[in-house]
Amino acid sequence: MVEAPLEIKLRSKSKILSITFSDHKVVDFSFEFLRVHSPSAEVQGHNPDQAKLQLNKENVIIKTVEPVGHYALRLIFDDGHDSGLYTWKYLQKLGRDRDELWQGYLDQLRASGYTRSLTKI
Repeated sequence: MVEAPLEIKLRSKSKILSITFSDHKVVDFSFEFLRVHSPSAEVQGHNPDQAKLQLNKENVIIKTVEPVGHYALRLIFDDGHDSGLYTWKYLQKLGRDRDELWQGYLDQLRASGYTRSLTKI
């Protein structure tokens, strides 16, 4: 079982959610990263080929962070998205694979003909 983080800080000005995990490793997640990697079915689909590419999320704000039991967070975004439950295990995976996941997202955007600002290329 994955232990709960030691500390969670919402940094609204810098648009960062900072999490200190039980091993004392601190990971800073941009709001945009967390939004485009939401574990919700709306984003991930019910299987990998149903995943929906998230566009125009670079200015999204996390309005609220809600604990869900002793195992997850619900992030409430200003674009209305609130259905993903970010379990401690999922957050650790995001932290471990953050750079690779971010590059994969940028590659998907490019392959779809978009940039982060929704400009067609």
